[in-house]
Amino acid sequence: MTVYIDPPEWPGHGRMWSHLISDESLVELHEFAAELGFPRRAFDRDHYDVPAESYRAAVGHGAVEVGSREVVRRLHASGLRRRRRSPLAPAAPADQVRRR
Repeated sequence: MTVYIDPPEWPGHGRMWSHLISDESLVELHEFAAELGFPRRAFDRDHYDVPAESYRAAVGHGAVEVGSREVVRRLHASGLRRRRRSPLAPAAPADQVRRR
């Protein structure tokens, strides 16, 4: 498994943030994040939000530095990308909903 991190260039809550992703498994991503002490609440659908002050620790632990576009590209290629559903998006028609 490889874990990737983009530069801390995303503002929010008075800080700058990076995104930590896996190109293979969310389970392994959670394990990597736990080893660094990142709280599970920092996980957002398909990545961890990592504050700028933790960036070097993640890289030192083995995260590969890539650009933000590369993070998105790798998430899509891995099949792990999870988009946030828009609150304005209409629900799927009843005939298109999967039944078990």
